[in-house]
Amino acid sequence: MSALARLWHIHATYRRFGLKEFLGGAPSKDPRPRGERLRLALEGLGPVFIKLGQALSTRPDIVPHDIADELAKLQDRVPPFPSAEARALIEQALGKPVDGLFASFEDAPMAAASVAQVHGAVLRNDDGTPGMPVVVKVLRPGIEAKVAEDIAVMYALARWAERWSPLARRLRPLAIVAEFEHILTDELDLMREGANACLLRRNWLGSPLIYHPIVFWDFTRPNVLVMERIEGISIRELDRLRGMGVDFQVLAERGVEIFFKQTFRDNFFHADMHPGNIFVDARNPAAPSYLAVDFGIVGQLTQDHQRYLAENFLAFFNRDYRRVAELHVESGWIPEGTSVEAFEGAIRTICEPIWQRPLKDISFGFFLLRLFQVARRFNYQVQPQLVLLQKTLLQVEGLGRQLYDELDLWKTAKPILEQWMRDRLSPQALAQQAKFQLPVLAQALPRIAERTLRELERGEGLGGAVARRQQAALLDAVETNGRRTRWALLAGSLLISGVLLMALAPGGALLAPVALLAGALFAGWRALR
Repeated sequence: MSALARLWHIHATYRRFGLKEFLGGAPSKDPRPRGERLRLALEGLGPVFIKLGQALSTRPDIVPHDIADELAKLQDRVPPFPSAEARALIEQALGKPVDGLFASFEDAPMAAASVAQVHGAVLRNDDGTPGMPVVVKVLRPGIEAKVAEDIAVMYALARWAERWSPLARRLRPLAIVAEFEHILTDELDLMREGANACLLRRNWLGSPLIYHPIVFWDFTRPNVLVMERIEGISIRELDRLRGMGVDFQVLAERGVEIFFKQTFRDNFFHADMHPGNIFVDARNPAAPSYLAVDFGIVGQLTQDHQRYLAENFLAFFNRDYRRVAELHVESGWIPEGTSVEAFEGAIRTICEPIWQRPLKDISFGFFLLRLFQVARRFNYQVQPQLVLLQKTLLQVEGLGRQLYDELDLWKTAKPILEQWMRDRLSPQALAQQAKFQLPVLAQALPRIAERTLRELERGEGLGGAVARRQQAALLDAVETNGRRTRWALLAGSLLISGVLLMALAPGGALLAPVALLAGALFAGWRALR
């Protein structure tokens, strides 16, 4: 299907399900509830639009409850494809009959989502006896072509927007579509999802907060993934969890803690945190933990974005709106030359009304509206690489609202960010950075100096001679300072060694004065020189 044909299909779906009322038009004459009509339309439009519905379903503060409840069915209740096709895909990928691969295989899918569906199975041991219960995830047949069609349509709409929309410069729709394409392409490779699951499992193995299943690589291919079957209660079954006495405040706070630690401690976060992917281990109701599935979408940030985000969050938590404004300018998120004072005042206007209030008392719809107004005024540049993090944070907030509407998001997150900043600036972290950076710098400096000298030698007349003299003086100063630095490091090492010997080493009291005296003499001698 061409992009033009796809656009016509979208328009026809919009009309067929009477969706004009969602854009302020007259109410539809279709007797079905509006949420059901919207869900059916998104299902008919395919995986990209289903993903949009999944994200909206977690925000009942923005989307009316009747629509959010209906869209929640998109999370893992998309119509399945026939089990015979699933069996054929598995056998083609693994090269053996399904009955030879597994001791048992459930033809009825456990869940069907936008790009894949999941079947229960039991592995077969070497002696033929039943082994570990597993889940078998299979990509929908032809899904790659369908995603490519929607991406082509999105590019067409983005190009139109870049040409005609006054908001295009700020929103950068082409860059956002490119980022979304990258995310969806990764999600269609189940080998990559398996690798994501393995890394998350290593990062959190032994944690009381969350558990990640084992991947069975011998049974995994780009379109088939076999993982340990976890036993938990869906986060959607709130009444059941409540009946078991689960502490929802602990559960909500742990969800926030997991998100911020994944983002800042690990720099590798699960970026598809809708309720269909989250289960609860309620064996200890007072300290419930999470069980995660579906690792097709994950996110990472550059070190600069990590630091800027952490500093922004901490500045928000401390009501330091001046620092928030400065960080936005420094990071290039708003144009250079923007009045820091004006931006500081705008941010204060948005944030003060929501400060230290529980989620249930905050209108995030109003908050986002004001934020967009400020963004438009200051020509805010949308960062495509941060779109995934922003979406995940919205999902975490939406989940927190459903679990415990008194959740203090700021109180939960602030200690995590403060600890992360302390760890980054600790002597151990700085030493580790120096361990890797100094050898690279040492190798690069001679090349830089040589290249610079060649460039200066190309100069003519007095200017060239002056430049060469300046260059020679610069190189001499660098060498002199280098010698001084080496001697200072030696002196400092002797002084520190003396202190450590005195404090820690057996018999250190005899050796420490020698090291201390040598360090002091070296330091004094070099200072006089």
